[in-house]
Amino acid sequence: MPTISKDATLQTVITTFEMTPGTCQDLLDALTSAYEDFISKQPGFIAAGLHVNDAQTRIANYSQWERREDFQAMLRTPEMRERNRNINQLCRSFEPVMYDVAAAF
Repeated sequence: MPTISKDATLQTVITTFEMTPGTCQDLLDALTSAYEDFISKQPGFIAAGLHVNDAQTRIANYSQWERREDFQAMLRTPEMRERNRNINQLCRSFEPVMYDVAAAF
């Protein structure tokens, strides 16, 4: 399993999803399917984790990619564009943001 490191030469993406408790499981299923069937097989993919809060109103997704361009290329594929349209219907909002690790403990 990859570790979080300031010295790592990879791209970190954290995506937060906001939804109602009634759609949390459906969204989690859609995200799990996307990772198992498609995203994890894309060039540059390293690892990802899905995290659900206790109230089932937020999902946080942490993913690592070899390069920023790998993540962007995955987002532009017809399959991911279609999946994102479906995911968007299950949540109030979602926002992927690219980060650099500033510190790790």
